[in-house]
Amino acid sequence: MTIENMKKGEWNKIKAFFDIKTDDGFTMKGFKLVEGANGMFAGFPSQKGNDDEYYDTIWAERDLKDMVTSLAIKAYNGEDDDGIVEMELKDIPQEKEEEELPF
Repeated sequence: MTIENMKKGEWNKIKAFFDIKTDDGFTMKGFKLVEGANGMFAGFPSQKGNDDEYYDTIWAERDLKDMVTSLAIKAYNGEDDDGIVEMELKDIPQEKEEEELPF
């Protein structure tokens, strides 16, 4: 997975916009790096509903969200060598498979 096309700026709490490209060639656009009360975090793409609330359009487990946040902060701080920050999905701790139910 790579962080690509990071656009830094100041949009209130939003510090950057970026895209993610998977090793399988999927590109997901519309991620944000947000300055929150407890530090920076990656905001996932969202869409405004009829009730004027925003709803995520991409969901992920906590470990994957944390990894995306870590990668985005590294890219934002310029800790990457070539403008692209990479991490392999195998670096994410895997959850134990649930026991299959007999029905």
